[in-house]
Amino acid sequence: MTVEAFKIQDQILKSFNPATGECLGDVSVTNPKSLTETVQKSKQAFLKWSALSFNERARFILAARDYILQNQLEVATLISKENGKPIQEALGNDVMPVLDLMTHFAKTSKSLLKKQKIKLGKWGVLGRSSHIEFYPYGVVAVISPWNFPLSIPLGEISMALMAGNTVVLKPSEYTPLVAEKIKQAFQQAGLPQDVLQVVHGAGDVGAALIESGVDKVVFTGSVPTGKKIMSACAKNLTSLTLELGGKDPFVVFEDADLDVASSAAVWGAFGNSGQICASVERLYVHQSIQDQFIDLVVKKTKMLRQGLGQDPNVDVAAMTAPMQVEKVLSQIQDARSRGAIILTGGQVHTQGASFLEPTVITNVDHSFTIVCEESFGPILPIMTFTDEADAIQKANHSDFALNAYLWTKNKARAQRVASQIVAGTVNINETVFTHALPQTPWGGPKNSGMGRTHGATGLMDLVQIRHVHTNHFPSKKNAFWWFAYSSQKIELLMLLSQALFGKGFNRLKSFIKFIRGSLKVNSN
Repeated sequence: MTVEAFKIQDQILKSFNPATGECLGDVSVTNPKSLTETVQKSKQAFLKWSALSFNERARFILAARDYILQNQLEVATLISKENGKPIQEALGNDVMPVLDLMTHFAKTSKSLLKKQKIKLGKWGVLGRSSHIEFYPYGVVAVISPWNFPLSIPLGEISMALMAGNTVVLKPSEYTPLVAEKIKQAFQQAGLPQDVLQVVHGAGDVGAALIESGVDKVVFTGSVPTGKKIMSACAKNLTSLTLELGGKDPFVVFEDADLDVASSAAVWGAFGNSGQICASVERLYVHQSIQDQFIDLVVKKTKMLRQGLGQDPNVDVAAMTAPMQVEKVLSQIQDARSRGAIILTGGQVHTQGASFLEPTVITNVDHSFTIVCEESFGPILPIMTFTDEADAIQKANHSDFALNAYLWTKNKARAQRVASQIVAGTVNINETVFTHALPQTPWGGPKNSGMGRTHGATGLMDLVQIRHVHTNHFPSKKNAFWWFAYSSQKIELLMLLSQALFGKGFNRLKSFIKFIRGSLKVNSN
């Protein structure tokens, strides 16, 4: 019997523990018709918030961080119950990374968004200068998923606020209570009213939010929903950042440390029950070591302890969404029916309907849905490759391109192969880690999305660019391309082109003629 994870009835959204069915609490569903007013309040709050200095904004971010830090076990327990993941993952993958991010951007946003001078080359000599300055969009809609209900939205909120925007958060209907904890953290920090607002509900609320006049949308979620949001944003040319997931390859060369690489593969595939956009979802091992490596993976997978996430000794806990369990089981059944070999797992755990056993599968190829479609669950299909070219071709054989993982002791090979992988991030001897690095960009091409979050690049996705150009010596003499046109001005333009781009003595000769001619020309 499937356990409910949420239920909407009479404009009340109830949140349930997906592992036990326990009702954890409820929130009021936002009326989609009220969202225009909600966004207008955010726009009014933006006027004062954007006028604050970076240091003033940082005080609120750091105060909210301190609240999360002081209550980290309470917050992690809530995440574990509402999301289903082990409490250690709630602390290590949700709480700690976002504390780092909040600290980083509170301290660095000012320098990252400072004015940047542009070198104009020859035009600088002619009295021109340019610089770029950055300014906030206004109201940013953050539409976030359920797999990392704290770190994803709170990180995006913190960056948007530091850039001077106000935020309306629409969290997943599976994890509304964690979103309320985020709101509480900023309330305790004394954040001015309406600088951050939280709205709740299903897809109709998210759709209405996009239509309500926001200035920027940051969405993390599935490809189909991302495409719908992109279409909706196109109506008003609303700026959009999309992070839509991955089907990340894990490539193990014959010289890799097999013990370390196999442990990395198991954690990368089954951490958070595989519900990570950067999960290891395709593994390619060199054919010369396949038996040894696969034996290690299966042995370590069978050692994983599955149960309730609040048990500190549990490694793999419940999945969050019933529909995700059904999708993964469907992929496993499809693979089994086509001759795939299930080495371990492949079924629902005795703990309950939301618990899917970590599953290792072989005898599959790129025609299998379990290999070519995103799974977002605890399954690891393993295939082989023959050489570098084969590994690169297979790693790039996907409609997704978020992360890739390379395991080898040969540093030259690692860099050579990495430079040929199409992915937002290529990890060498690392697995499912870089989302925790606030300094580095996150995102990828193909169906993995557009734009970036995190890092300086992600911060730039939350601001607009203004180019300011100055002519320090305004005169009709140095603007001879103005009206009235004449043969004399045509001659000057030709001389200037020769002076700037010609060769040898002819450049100097043309420059002298240009200077003499420019003193005689007049514009209207």
